[in-house]
Amino acid sequence: MKKWHVLSQGTDIIKLLLQSRGLTTKKEIKDFLHSPHPLTLMPKDVGIDKNLLQKAITRIKGAIKNKESIVVYADYDADGITAGAIMWETLYGLGARVMPYIPHRVEEGYGLSTKGIESVRQQFDPSLIITVDHGITAKEKIAYAKKLGIDVIVTDHHVKPKSLPNCTIVHTTQLCGAGVSWFLASELGKPDVSLAAIGTIADMVPLVGPNRSIVKFGLEAINTTKRVGLEALINDAGLTKGLLKTYDVSHVLAPRLNAMGRIEHALDALRLLCTKNTDKANLLAQKLGLTNKERQQLTEDTVILARDLHKSQTKKKLIFIAHESFNQGVIGLVAGKLVEEFYRPTIVVAIGDGYSKASARSVSGFNIVETIRKCSDILVDVGGHPMAAGFTVETKHIEALKKRLEKIAESELDEEKLTKMLKIDVEIPLSTVSIYLWEKIQEFAPFGFGNPEPVFATRNVHIEDARLVGKDGKHLKLRIDSFPAIAFNLGSFYGRLKPDKAVDIAYTIDLDTWNGNNRLQLKIKDIHY
Repeated sequence: MKKWHVLSQGTDIIKLLLQSRGLTTKKEIKDFLHSPHPLTLMPKDVGIDKNLLQKAITRIKGAIKNKESIVVYADYDADGITAGAIMWETLYGLGARVMPYIPHRVEEGYGLSTKGIESVRQQFDPSLIITVDHGITAKEKIAYAKKLGIDVIVTDHHVKPKSLPNCTIVHTTQLCGAGVSWFLASELGKPDVSLAAIGTIADMVPLVGPNRSIVKFGLEAINTTKRVGLEALINDAGLTKGLLKTYDVSHVLAPRLNAMGRIEHALDALRLLCTKNTDKANLLAQKLGLTNKERQQLTEDTVILARDLHKSQTKKKLIFIAHESFNQGVIGLVAGKLVEEFYRPTIVVAIGDGYSKASARSVSGFNIVETIRKCSDILVDVGGHPMAAGFTVETKHIEALKKRLEKIAESELDEEKLTKMLKIDVEIPLSTVSIYLWEKIQEFAPFGFGNPEPVFATRNVHIEDARLVGKDGKHLKLRIDSFPAIAFNLGSFYGRLKPDKAVDIAYTIDLDTWNGNNRLQLKIKDIHY
């Protein structure tokens, strides 16, 4: 059971839902319910410096006009891949001599590297590198590129370090990497907003303001896409074009794109998004699907080992797990799963011979990237966000780093921050659940991080029927005061539910469609008994 935080009570449900999202004025409500098209957004609307944006545009246009060799240097996650596809496709469409480049996760590592810069110089001899979804922390590497006569334009959304690179920087933390790339590309051509939406959803930036606009219009573009690579990806995943929502992108499509960078090489994922050949698209989509299955098994095996290692340790407020067998391609996923299970900030380290790679995930109220940066004196590099970060450390410093981070966590984390909280938008009687209410709730879509689907609570209801369903009985199929309900991953509650005992439920309202028939069902988030 989770601790509930009920935000409001009352009868005007829609008004209360708007208020819980901080929307009170007519303009705020209008902009939320009727998001402007992202093409209408100005630099100030997304936090981008318009002078630096114009400087980047001028340099890129000059490079295109003079037939300079340009390299779009992307990252190997779904955000970076879509950001790279957006920028490369836009420039190529304008007649640029441009090639995409994505570093190998293990051989080159994250972002710009001396090895990566040398690789692009040998292959493409560029006079301009445009980074997408990274570069803001690469001061030394950019200086190295400039010594070689290569200009660099950084487009990034990660938190700025104290010392910035000496180059043109297009930056904001309000968008994801693909969002920044799309915004710059939209000043040059007509980039596909569907790719920006995939990156935005995959990178879990808050779906409010400009991000809401990108995802709202991007989902429409995805559901009507003629992009053969995206169609092949959707078909191979068993999804139906026209019915895709944020969940399908975040839990089905994005993991397939991510899998290539985790297990093999992310360039094939970019090739899939950009190809115009249907046969090639189908083959690449199948490859991504198979690689994702391999990634799933590797993640599951690693979680089991990480969980065992954690159980053998003295319990701390921060989980720090390191092992030689960890594959650095999945340590971020493993950290996320441990946070879900134990609700502690978690750092998972893949121990290497001289240097080790680590990924961190956090809980609300504990800025993990700034916490890690407090130990910068013994780190090679660090970057990320308040809730997720990555870093490189010399292997000999791992134990010292662990002790310092655990000490910081012990002083800054209290039990309240370490208690999993479920936010309830409104407490309502079950009798108010209706098709009309469900339809009004859909006006709040797209749902996702920063704009979750509204959660309701109802007190003193009765479980009329309960049965275990799914693999290993992990889920519950219920009937609650005549309403059908499904409770995912709550199978452990089964033995404690009695027909004659009233319970309190937290849930979202879902429209279940089967054989052309629609019916409302409750998706149970938690049960208090």
